Amino acid sequence: DALLIINKPAGMPVHPGPGHTRNTLANAIVTLWPDTANVGDIKRPGIVHRLDADTSGLIVIAKLTVAHAALAAQFASRTVEKVYLALLEGTPANEQAIIEAPIGRSPHDRKKMAVVTNGRSATTQFKVIESFSDRSLVEAMPKTGRTHQIRVHFASIGHPVVGDETYGHRDPMLMRQFLHASRLSFDHPLEHHRLVIDSPLPEELRRYLSKVLNFSLDMKGSSS
Repeated sequence: DALLIINKPAGMPVHPGPGHTRNTLANAIVTLWPDTANVGDIKRPGIVHRLDADTSGLIVIAKLTVAHAALAAQFASRTVEKVYLALLEGTPANEQAIIEAPIGRSPHDRKKMAVVTNGRSATTQFKVIESFSDRSLVEAMPKTGRTHQIRVHFASIGHPVVGDETYGHRDPMLMRQFLHASRLSFDHPLEHHRLVIDSPLPEELRRYLSKVLNFSLDMKGSSS
């Protein structure tokens, strides 16, 4: 009654914006649950956090105003735990590390974000799950929620997300970026017990691992 947890597909914007006023997650939510239209920002009904359009995975939506406030407070206090699975170009020097670099608008392209000295503080922890000849599968745990944070941070250390045309390179074998929100952990906004929700990699990303890298995540396993 208080919230929705949605496994968003890649290619769907979370809310309307320039160039995409329809077919967004927000449009679908209001259509299916009309009461959410009055929860939070009218342009972002029920939404307390975002995923990039080409990022798949878990997103929580508030169905009640009181739930929206409680969830927003958890995101603001950084008690929500988020885990993403990402495939990177190359392999980072360290198997586990923390990237701390401020993020703001790129001075060269206002449509992009970048690591800039006057940006907002941003922290991403990561660990390598599997390394390949020219790729690496990692778990990324962002501690802050800046726009495009994971993509910008990995690009800043020379290992952009595979298929990320904005901060890296297009991959002809993949029609999206290889970034998936695989785990969310937070306190229920009304009942206060801890919720932990997992989402497996979508089929197109599993197929890429299998066909291109001859790798199955099911055989390897991961902490997510």
